[in-house]
Amino acid sequence: MCRFEIKEEFYLDGKPFKIISGGMHYFRILPECWRDRLEKLKALGCNTVETYIAWNVHEPKKNSFCFDGRYDIKRFIELAAELGLWVIVRPSPYICAEWEFGGLPAWLLAEDGMKLRCSYQPFLKHVSDYFKELFKILVPLQITNGGPIILMQLENEYGYYGNDSDYMYELRQIMLDNGLSVPLITSDGPWGDALACGSIPEALPTGNFGSKAEQQFEILSKFVGKKPLMSTEFWIGWFDSWGCGGHMTTNVENCAKELDAILSRGSVNIYMFVGGTNFGFMNGANYYDKLAPDVTSYDYDALLTESGAITPKYEAFKKVISKYAEIPEVKLGEQVKSKAYGKIPVKDKVGLFETLESISEPKCNSYPLCMEKLGQNYGYILYSSKLSQSKKLEKIRFWDTNDRAIVFVDGKRVLTLYDRELLSEHELDIELSPDSRIDILVENMGRVNFGPKLEKQRKGIDGGVQINGHMQFGWEHHCLELESLDGIDFSKGCKEGESAFYLFEFFADEAGDTYLDFSGWGKGCAFINGFNLGRFWEIGPQKRLYVPAQLIKTGKNEIVIFETEGKAADFISLESESDLG
Repeated sequence: MCRFEIKEEFYLDGKPFKIISGGMHYFRILPECWRDRLEKLKALGCNTVETYIAWNVHEPKKNSFCFDGRYDIKRFIELAAELGLWVIVRPSPYICAEWEFGGLPAWLLAEDGMKLRCSYQPFLKHVSDYFKELFKILVPLQITNGGPIILMQLENEYGYYGNDSDYMYELRQIMLDNGLSVPLITSDGPWGDALACGSIPEALPTGNFGSKAEQQFEILSKFVGKKPLMSTEFWIGWFDSWGCGGHMTTNVENCAKELDAILSRGSVNIYMFVGGTNFGFMNGANYYDKLAPDVTSYDYDALLTESGAITPKYEAFKKVISKYAEIPEVKLGEQVKSKAYGKIPVKDKVGLFETLESISEPKCNSYPLCMEKLGQNYGYILYSSKLSQSKKLEKIRFWDTNDRAIVFVDGKRVLTLYDRELLSEHELDIELSPDSRIDILVENMGRVNFGPKLEKQRKGIDGGVQINGHMQFGWEHHCLELESLDGIDFSKGCKEGESAFYLFEFFADEAGDTYLDFSGWGKGCAFINGFNLGRFWEIGPQKRLYVPAQLIKTGKNEIVIFETEGKAADFISLESESDLG
């Protein structure tokens, strides 16, 4: 039986072992592509793969667990072992990762008073219930039981969030109670109080950084003493947010030099080896001075592109790694070709209001409810109310509303508010009739995944709507998570400039990776054969959505776009290249 130990160095079966790992998130990559990406990791010279585990995909509803299909973590780990790779698992339960709500399930926020990432017993009870199921899968895969898992991580960058050591110990005990038997690590930036606040003696502190490796390791060395040095996140790129101005990239030569500096003294996990895609509504967001939701692509300027292509940075890193490890001969599987399918005209369209009743059952309440209170996790929610007692709509104000609201009066778009614009009162001058109605389409742009605003991430309207100085009561709620598009009725027509669904058809003689170009379109999300590809927004920087070949059928394919701004072209196009640099 193999064993993995942390002493003055890492030891594998009694021999010193340098971890050369690459980060890859199974939940951001289709399972059909896992082998290809792992083969390329091994061919780089890495001996280990690292992955977070995202709680929100494994327990999307309380006590409803999913560990198969796209989220078959057991299959992913076993595949790594089959290829001769060791595995580092980071179950946290919080992962950050620029992932929706940092991997926490949205239903936590349905509970009033919920406190996250601290010794709040209701939160820890939910973690315990989840870990009980998760560790049934992980325990047999630990190296102590003949599997490939050599390390697990306790929490994640906790020193950036809090200093509740009791919480860290309780979390560790939950893991031990459920069968943890491999060593634990923590990971924090080696700055300020982060290492002290984010660690406990029973777990090895490691560092997260992207530059000045020698300085960072000096700081880390003083903190850990005679223990191994490791960068658990060596940031070699960065993520993009909507409106950031351009795709974030790093200098290849500088990154390679930093990798060399790290490997000369310790171990590394390259973050990211391959980034992948925030399919669906699973992008995270940051909030400092303003809301900054992440784009659909998580390319991250990684060693492999979003579609898995080898980059110059990959080759530069391979050269550095060859100084510290033998590069194995790996025969890669057949590579997927990129393909342009050309322009595709709109086949049909239907307005949101026209097809509303066929895609969502209304839920009534005297006051507006947030998504979480309605059992909704992601997407959009439409609030509707009668304005029969007012002759004119003069003022409107939202209370505790996230993230973006489009206001319609009698079906006409009158106001769009985003982020901080939702905090103040807005003046209007709209004549009303006794039959007038207000509709408010609110979009969840992705819950914040980092920082102190985690507990303020209820989406939709959590407070209320004030009209002409009074609180408006009597609301219908239409939850639009868009998990299924089956109910859309394209026979019901569409008004010009309305939020609408658009249908496209194209035929493929063969499947290839392609990119959906949404030039001329405003904002929304796109689906191919029912699979949610993610969000698009004309403000960029991303202008094309990645469509993996595995989602394309030989023969007829359907694309559906939900566009919210009333801005649409007569066609879309499927191109052979990404628009990322």
